[in-house]
Amino acid sequence: MNAILSHEPLLRLLPFAGVFALMAMAEALHPRRSRSQTRWCRWPSNLGIVLLDTLLLRLVFPTAAVGVALAVEAQGGGLLPWLGLSGLAAVVLAILLLDLVIYLQHRLFHAVPLLWRLHRMHHADLDFDVTTGLRFHPLEILTSMLIKLAAVVVLGAPAVAVLLFEILLNATSLFNHANLRLPARLDRVLRRVLVTPDMHRVHHSVVPQETNSNFGFSLAVWDRLFGTYRAQPAAGHAGMTIGLAEFRDPRELRLDRMLVQPLRDANAAQIPGDGLSTPPR
Repeated sequence: MNAILSHEPLLRLLPFAGVFALMAMAEALHPRRSRSQTRWCRWPSNLGIVLLDTLLLRLVFPTAAVGVALAVEAQGGGLLPWLGLSGLAAVVLAILLLDLVIYLQHRLFHAVPLLWRLHRMHHADLDFDVTTGLRFHPLEILTSMLIKLAAVVVLGAPAVAVLLFEILLNATSLFNHANLRLPARLDRVLRRVLVTPDMHRVHHSVVPQETNSNFGFSLAVWDRLFGTYRAQPAAGHAGMTIGLAEFRDPRELRLDRMLVQPLRDANAAQIPGDGLSTPPR
């Protein structure tokens, strides 16, 4: 496990780059939906925001979650050590519980108006593809990290579990945001365990009831367990509208507008007469 932690930067970069490249190629070859905007209109901003997020995290949290996990692990603190769990059992349980925390956090960001202001930038993308999985406001990223650090401390999660979880979370976010057409039978099998693109795309619908469903990022079990699972969008995947009613102007895809979105009145950004119902908050 020490060997794994000593190669942390490479272990993060290689899966991220590999999954991103694979999903980008796969969605180009087998797209689920036609694009409403060109890649040149969206990708520079979506990739630019992840660069800003990464730099900000390194500046504010130099050691991040793995560093905190190492410190807590050295003290023997947290729920898992208290239960006497160690080794593989502690790693597996920590990954499951951290994924549950992310699910609950996601619901919280939809339920609390102030947090929704941060999170809605993720939903304001007018298309749904692999780069949407990277599109999070820097203030949301910082808030999410604080929640994750608190969870790591409370659980006493092993550092290797935290690293593996973050790698898994990044990879599944790229996968389940891909504009990828999976065979229907394969999708049905996969979504019993993992959140698939068709499952998560429902969450990016402009329809409020669909926006407030399918909150899971990695494991599909939480939505079924807590009653937030929705199998398909009412209009079908080809006919559904992606995004938010308040931010339909393609100019909202610019990086500068994305960054100030939490400070803006959403109603002022809505295009008059677009005919779309307004999602919650």
